[in-house]
Amino acid sequence: MRRLARSHAVRRLKLLIDFFARCGTFEVPDLRSAIAQVRPDMLIVDVNCLAAGYLAETTGLPWAQYCPHPPPIRSRDVPPHGLGWAPGRGRRGRLRDHLAVALFDRLTPPLMRPLNEQRAALGLPPNRHWDDQYLRSGRFVLFTAEPYEYPRSDWPASVRLVGPGTWEPTIDPPDWLAGETRPIVLVTASTALQDDAKLIATAFQAFAGEDVALVATTAAHDPALFAPPPNARVAQALPHGQIIARASCVISHGGQGITQKSLAAGVPLCVVPFCRDQFDVARRVEIADAGVRLHHRRLTPERLRSSVRKALTKRDGAEAVARAFAAADGSVAAADAVEELLPSPADAEVPLASIDP
Repeated sequence: MRRLARSHAVRRLKLLIDFFARCGTFEVPDLRSAIAQVRPDMLIVDVNCLAAGYLAETTGLPWAQYCPHPPPIRSRDVPPHGLGWAPGRGRRGRLRDHLAVALFDRLTPPLMRPLNEQRAALGLPPNRHWDDQYLRSGRFVLFTAEPYEYPRSDWPASVRLVGPGTWEPTIDPPDWLAGETRPIVLVTASTALQDDAKLIATAFQAFAGEDVALVATTAAHDPALFAPPPNARVAQALPHGQIIARASCVISHGGQGITQKSLAAGVPLCVVPFCRDQFDVARRVEIADAGVRLHHRRLTPERLRSSVRKALTKRDGAEAVARAFAAADGSVAAADAVEELLPSPADAEVPLASIDP
């Protein structure tokens, strides 16, 4: 069973690396053209645009990366990225994490060949570890903050934790929101198509007879696929921030965006992860005592209803995370982190004639 799980993890990692490599065939010429046209003083690169980051290394310009999801950076204090594990405790727990990192390091180099070929084409040395590519920029701006993000004693010097990105377009609130007096439970599916439609369908079953207002956003799914009960509303997209501000709980698929937006408002979550880094997100919510996690394979109406009731008792933890997020200073801290890379302009000479006697 362990060998099968390892094989599955390697296969998923290979697919991810191949995807990044294919994206690189567009990123490098596009960024090179943009640099030639704009002639920037510095570059800011999305952490998911790996090849664009490789090109940034070659320009001689100061450059930063920003990361909107849990950081794939190794640490002696946390388990490897992507496993959804809680940080190891005691000698056995730390040994588990150490061995998992060692295994990951042994499996990774052959899989990284497509990415290292792109680096070689740009005249760069190969990356040996997966997180090497995140440590070469002058700043790694991480859109989160402790204690939701696992505290670490060995953050690289380039990392700045600035709190979550909670921006959304300015839209008038839906007409029904002001008049809703029942407790609101928001249910979300991922904007990236995945097999999470059953989360919304199960929530409709779990709370059809409850005195709550269910609000479901289907994102990548067609709203017509669902049969909402009388106490539910369903739409492909709604202004989440305005609804979360009134919500008692959020049932999330575990996307970092909706999860941190909820916690920034002090609203606890029931996180039902399906894939990718959603297991890491769900575990962080649980460890922060800001909600509960429920694996999608255990998803039933009864378990979901019980999990939400438990999540409602976690508001103190959610509000503690909200205070920490606010203290991280958001966009101001992010701008400061990036501006640290720019050279200080020389003090301009002030003409004597302009100085008052």
